[in-house]
This record gives sequence, C-alpha cells and structure tokens, in this order.
Amino acid sequence: MADSTPYDFDFAVAGGGPAGTSAAISLAQRGHRVVLFERETFPRFHIGESLIASVHEAFLTLGVADAMETAGFPKKRGARLLTHDGACGRGVDFEVARGIRKPQTFQVPRAEFDQILLNRAREVGVEVREASRVQACEFDDQGATVTTVPVRPAAGTEERQVRVRAVVDATGRDGLLARKFSLRQDDPALANIAIYSHYRGVPKLDGDRPDDLRLIARADAGWCWTIPIANDLTSVGVVFPKNLFGRLPGGTNEERLNRAFADTPVLAELMRHATREWPVRAEKDFSYTTSSYAGDRWILVGDAGAFLDPVFSTGVAIALESGLEAAAELDRAARSGIFGASCFAAYSKRQGKRYAAYRRFVLGFYSPEFRDRFFDPTPPTWIFRSVVTVLAGNWNPDLWTRLVREVFFASVALQKHFPRARLHFRRDADAGYR
Repeated sequence: MADSTPYDFDFAVAGGGPAGTSAAISLAQRGHRVVLFERETFPRFHIGESLIASVHEAFLTLGVADAMETAGFPKKRGARLLTHDGACGRGVDFEVARGIRKPQTFQVPRAEFDQILLNRAREVGVEVREASRVQACEFDDQGATVTTVPVRPAAGTEERQVRVRAVVDATGRDGLLARKFSLRQDDPALANIAIYSHYRGVPKLDGDRPDDLRLIARADAGWCWTIPIANDLTSVGVVFPKNLFGRLPGGTNEERLNRAFADTPVLAELMRHATREWPVRAEKDFSYTTSSYAGDRWILVGDAGAFLDPVFSTGVAIALESGLEAAAELDRAARSGIFGASCFAAYSKRQGKRYAAYRRFVLGFYSPEFRDRFFDPTPPTWIFRSVVTVLAGNWNPDLWTRLVREVFFASVALQKHFPRARLHFRRDADAGYR
C-alpha cells in the first residue's frame, strides 16, 4: 500500500561522507527528492586516505570518475609490503586481480575527496544542509520525522523537523540509529588503536609506482603505513592491538608515535628527515558491526553499520558500495510503497557477508603465521592472485578464486605447526597477538 501522508522530501540522509553522499546521489539520480544533513562544514579532515581498485565502478555510477582523474590525486596501483627490518617483502599489483575493471586507483586527501562527492550531490539536486546535526529520528507506519539542530552558534539553537518516507543513516562511528536501537556489536578480536599524522619529507617509492601504499609489519603485532596524499605530504601511522599499545613507553601519543618509528628500522630510515605538519591524532577500538543493517523505514550505510580495521584500506570502498546498494533498495521500496524491515533482509545479509569476507583477512593479519605467508617474497603466483583479488575489492569473486583462497588460508594454518615460510615475526607472549 502506497504512503498517503505528505512529505518534505522522499528521503533524508544523515551524514555527508562517502557513504551518505553515494546514497544521496544515487537516490537523486533515480528521481527522488533528497535532503542530506552534515554536522560539519566542508572541507574537513578525515582519516582513510588510501583507496582500493573496486571504487572505480562506484565513481562511474556516481558521475565523478572524470573529477577524480582531473583532481591530481596521487595514483595507486597497489602496495609495497615490507617487514620491519626490510629483509623481506614484495609488491602487490592490483593488475593481477580477477574481476577488477580498472586496477589503478588513488591516494586522497579526504577533505578534497569528500568535497568532490558533496559537490556532486548538490549538482544532481540533493539539498545539502551543512552544520546541521541530526538530533533524533522517529518512525511510524507512514514515514519518519527527522529533527535537526544547527551547529553554528550564530545559527541559533532552534530545532527543525522534516518529514520523509525513510532515513539513510550515514553518521559513521557516531552510529545514530545503531545506538538508538542498540544494534552495535564491538569486535573484541580487533580492539586496536591507531596513532598517525601528516609529514613532509618522506621519501617516495623507487620505480614507476612512487605513490603506492607502504604496508610495514613490525616485529610485534603492530604495523605501519605511509600514504602519499598530495605533493610532498604523506600520511604516516602505526596501529597496535590495544593490549600492546598500553605497554608502549611515553606519556603522549606523539611520544608513542615517535617511539614506534624508532622501533621499526625501515620506518625510522624513512622518517629521518621528515617534518610533522599536523597534530598527532588517535583512533581507538574501531572495529565493530551491527546485528542488523536495516529496519522499518531506515537503513545503515558505511561506518554507521560497521567499521573494520584499516590494514587493507577497505573503508571507502565499503562506504561507496553500501551507499549505492542502499539507494537501490530504497528506490525499490518507494515503487512498492513498502518499507518494512523484511524488505531489506537481502541488503542486511549482503553487508554482513562483505564485512565477514574482509574481516577474515584482517583478523588473519594479526597472527604471525599469516604474516609469514603474506610477506613471503616468493609465494605461488596462483595463490597470491586470489588474495590480491579480494584486497583489490572483489570480495565475492568467482568459484575458482574462492577455492584458491581456501588454499591460502590452509597454508596459513599449516605455517603455525609446520612452517614452510621463514619465521620473520616474534612469537613471544609480549608480542601483542590476541
């Protein structure tokens, strides 16, 4: 039965990051009236600067592929894997991934990248209201009432309400609806902490792919990244399991970060002449999922539904894909007039499967035997290709790739008791593995 009550807009989107803008753009492209609320004023800083190859499909759908090409962002074609001492490692080339249309992607300053998406939302007719925080959402049989308050003091404190058919929650880690309905489930096996900043003077990679990501495994359970994001500016950070982070010497995060550089020989050399350009920031306890990604007249996208440790840079890809998928589901619901939770069951299932597929690799990364195999400089080509396929963004590949992927995980399991690859990483109790 079609809705009979009047609406200010067809849909409201809470949050203006990649998940929210992709949902809003796609809904507007399908002819719906959309309002997007963003509590901050763009441009604004955000972590998550390295993209994976699968995002190109989303860029084409959203109509931003040309803007991404002309923005001048550093081009990423994969990653360079390095052990802490530089004794082992190799390149990761997205070119070998199966089912990936364009292997080259980008490293991005998120302030500029997110602005491109928000500008595109305005261009296709989305009403964007920045500095406007969604304070509450109430749902009934006929629709949803969204209450917002202005963030800028000069704008006053008066509450405003809009009536919509359904709500897209893209509020990220704030989790507006996940908290309202007590849906969030922390992932204790991935209770990690990241400390990071931006630096100048970090050398780029040699060769024809200078802007690829460096992924450096420490001797313990921690790891480091270097991501060239613009000209001479590089994002550099270190991730530690929470139990290991608590044992780090130093009273401040800046001291801990500098100590982590010094304790990682490869990174210490890279950072020898670097100068920090931003304050040191920290993110903690950042892996979680939800018991459901959708309900009666609401749907979660991106980090509002789940967030996974950033080791394989999947965050933006998950955000864009979930936003597009949510828009397709809501468009279908609008045509039928039925917005019940059961109608979104397939959407919830897909989000959960994607999270589980990536989580398996992330969880494995925090074990020494996985790292022994992953950083092995001479792996069987056919096995490594199956791994790169997933890490490039094809998380649900063809049957052959899935079978070969199981061979890889079998080799990881065997490495624990019958090592075939060199043991590069500490196994002692203080190494910080779960």
